[in-house]
Amino acid sequence: MLQFFTGTQFTTSMELGLLYGLVALALYISFGLLKIADLSTDGCFTLGCAVGASMTVAGHPFLALPAAMAAGILSGYVTAFLQTRLGVESILAGIIVNTGLYTINFLAMGSSSNLNIFGSDTIFSLAKGVSSAGWYRKLFTLIILLCIVLVICFILHWFLNTTLGLSIRATGDNENMVRASSVNPAFTITVGLCISSALTALSGALLAQYQKSCDINFGTGQVTIALASLMIGETLVRRGSIFKRTIGVILGSCLYRLIVAIAMKFNMPAEFLKLASALIVTAAIVIPYIKDKAAFYRRRMSRGNLAGK
Repeated sequence: MLQFFTGTQFTTSMELGLLYGLVALALYISFGLLKIADLSTDGCFTLGCAVGASMTVAGHPFLALPAAMAAGILSGYVTAFLQTRLGVESILAGIIVNTGLYTINFLAMGSSSNLNIFGSDTIFSLAKGVSSAGWYRKLFTLIILLCIVLVICFILHWFLNTTLGLSIRATGDNENMVRASSVNPAFTITVGLCISSALTALSGALLAQYQKSCDINFGTGQVTIALASLMIGETLVRRGSIFKRTIGVILGSCLYRLIVAIAMKFNMPAEFLKLASALIVTAAIVIPYIKDKAAFYRRRMSRGNLAGK
């Protein structure tokens, strides 16, 4: 019989939802706004994880976050350069960068497939000097992640309403119109992918400090997970301001983590979680489509009935 969540299980699901929600926000920019399928997400996530873990081991847990974001920006720039300057298709460019990042991530971790950072201070270990209670540390971790995510959402809301941000949004809608407005779409695509990759790398760095470890395979499947969260979020919040939609993406990520936790309650094997993610993405895409089609047929039948009278 399915038991209710304990406080710790619910808090853990929310923490993971906030952590991976940054990757969903990254896909909101690349896939949602720019209409670019960036398949370098998996490798970029591991890149942020590797750089963040290495900096944390070196004794710089706070500097690890901007360092990981800087590495992510470089990754996004290479992906955009292949697309905009060398004429490589976006999907192929992502695959190329993702493949190359495997070696770079391996080197960033000291030529090792995993890196342990137990014993090193992290941004989440600040609660040690405040309280020794386990529940307080969990709450403190949740508050830190919530603050980081809210700050990111506010910054995105501000930036995407600036002239450059509006140009990025317009590029995904109509690249030719942007070009006709004397705006270089190659520049807006580059900026958008750099921001997207920076958020992905930041998520990886936070996960490394959260789990106190880094593995070369941490990024595997991040595109599917983030896409599932994005689709759920857009189903929850289909219209509204940028801030409202970014919050919807984060809520989608948290809801996805709750769904995974429920699946684990049913003792679902870990191997089936990928299939569950694919089904969640499919349902999130299909349900709004079915609703729109049903509304269309209802309107058509209503007009037919009125014409018959």
